[in-house]
Amino acid sequence: MNQNTPSPDPITTEILSNALQSVTDEAFVALMKSAYSTNIKERHDHSCAIVDRRGKLVVQAWNSIPVHIASVLGQMEALFAKFDISEIQEGDIFAANDPHEGGGTHLPDVSLAMPVFVEGELLGFVCNIAHHADIGGMSPGSMAGGMSEIYQEGLRIPVIKLFRRGVLDRDLFDILLLNVRVRDERRGDYNAQFAALHLAERRLQDIAAKNGMGLVAKVFEEIISRTQKRMRESIAGIPDGVYRFEDVMDDDGRDTVNVPINLTATIEGDRAVFDFSGTAPQTPGNINIPLHGTKAAVCYALKAMLDPEIPNNHGVLDAVEVTAPLGTMLSCVAPASVASRAHTSQRIIDVVIGALAVPLPDAAVGAANGANSMAVFAGNDPETGEPYVYLETLGGGFGGRNDRDGKDGVQVHITNTSNLPVEAIEMEYPLLVERYGLIPDSGGAGQYRGGLGLQRVVRPLGHSCIFNGVGERFRNRPWGIFGGDAGASGSFWLEEADGSRRQLGHKPPDMPLREDQAVVVNTPGAGGYGEPRQRDPNSVAADRMSGKFSEDFIARNYGLD
Repeated sequence: MNQNTPSPDPITTEILSNALQSVTDEAFVALMKSAYSTNIKERHDHSCAIVDRRGKLVVQAWNSIPVHIASVLGQMEALFAKFDISEIQEGDIFAANDPHEGGGTHLPDVSLAMPVFVEGELLGFVCNIAHHADIGGMSPGSMAGGMSEIYQEGLRIPVIKLFRRGVLDRDLFDILLLNVRVRDERRGDYNAQFAALHLAERRLQDIAAKNGMGLVAKVFEEIISRTQKRMRESIAGIPDGVYRFEDVMDDDGRDTVNVPINLTATIEGDRAVFDFSGTAPQTPGNINIPLHGTKAAVCYALKAMLDPEIPNNHGVLDAVEVTAPLGTMLSCVAPASVASRAHTSQRIIDVVIGALAVPLPDAAVGAANGANSMAVFAGNDPETGEPYVYLETLGGGFGGRNDRDGKDGVQVHITNTSNLPVEAIEMEYPLLVERYGLIPDSGGAGQYRGGLGLQRVVRPLGHSCIFNGVGERFRNRPWGIFGGDAGASGSFWLEEADGSRRQLGHKPPDMPLREDQAVVVNTPGAGGYGEPRQRDPNSVAADRMSGKFSEDFIARNYGLD
């Protein structure tokens, strides 16, 4: 690579930046359209990225999952710790998923990285991550509550060479497939990941061939540098000070409840330090998260509050300091269980928003549903005898904002996945969705109300199956802000044929479900913004007309007949 290549001018940088963005976006769509599982082809629980030769993230597809920036960061650190650059060959594909050895954040997210060579010289890597609907372990879906160590969660993959110079290591691939449920679906999702990597490799090589490898490498540097500069300029706009906030996780799925997360945020000029000292030690249950996952959550929250259009790359990470004592829930060590780390990521975001609400009131929002309320149904299709695993994380309410109401029934913050349509569920699985809709009165009252949670009722058809789930904000309601009320909490229920119900725990382990029974999933709403009595009368009238709120709710919170 020509080290004497001059730095690109701003116009060239912008043109090539958009070209690189199109590479990741096209690869994202290719993976989505090639995948076998509904979790990827319908819910879009995957990401694509370009990384430079140093392992720094340059570009992430716009529709990607924000928390996946942590998996890319962790995998590249683990890759360079294990392999010398001379051992990285054209056609290699590296795979990893382990948070303690491979740089991931939980096991279902399998990360792949492929080096891109131009005229025999390494330019960088194309990467993708896909959440596999099962990665083995003690429970279908590999994310149930009650797990106490990483060994129970599924197949752990350190950084390995799955392809060597373009040739698949079939022995390794056989091991990956042998240790998971619904093997053919997993094989199909892996093949989709491989195909997306090869597409991105070709597109990146074409850009380098047209513009010169040296120039493209300089653009990589410029993209990261200008992102860091822009992030620091935004941080400098926050009033200097020390801001604190505390919140809790409901429980760890075992014996620990109301698990605290403490944050001290210090702003000095363009420097931002987020210190999580005082947070609980890592828990026996599976709500722990490695430090690079905590960093990704903090950076997302800060970016969302300051400048949502900032690209998601290494420059964001370089502009912020995040610390948490080793061995705590937010900087866990082996053999900590991490399957439900997404719930913890959501709570980290709430804590950052809570801390910065004082200096940035117009950017703050009421606490969102704070979770990915997860439901897994697994069994054998009574017609074909083939196994299935239906996994979904359902949305809920988004918090009220300074100038508008929160959104109803949406995925929030760091998840960025899509709704799985009822038609897709009933076409793919022997399941019936009996009810699906918004939960009235579940949004917190406020000058701007919080969004409503969702209810989904699912029954197995012609067979018995296994259900497990994970919920957060089921014990502690999502708080309101600046006088806004809390949103409703979530819940799981078992419904019998006669309509009677009994409430399940917040993180129910594997439970047999008969064909005359159904599971009711109620997801949390969200907190409101501002005093309810300040709500505009026209908005109150619209609430009444919408049918989303009862007359009792309206009278109680807004003092109107």
